Amino acid sequence: MRAIGNYILIEKIESTTKKIGGLIMTEKLDVENRYVKAKIISIGDKVQVLKDGDFVYYDKHRETGVDYNDKIYTVIRDVDVVLVE
Repeated sequence: MRAIGNYILIEKIESTTKKIGGLIMTEKLDVENRYVKAKIISIGDKVQVLKDGDFVYYDKHRETGVDYNDKIYTVIRDVDVVLVE
């Protein structure tokens, strides 16, 4: 499976963030942080600058899940990427 056009197939990187008071807040509960880190699995033919294997931060409100072979993959557009590591 590969992305086409200006779409990017990504794998989310789950992380935990320690907050004050010793409470651990997972990414799902962290409503203050709008951007999520992910690894690029495949890029579409119209995507420039990015490449497979790059780590990026993207707007988590713009992601779409795709069910393929009993696994859910995440798809975003190139314009939703805000940072590249």
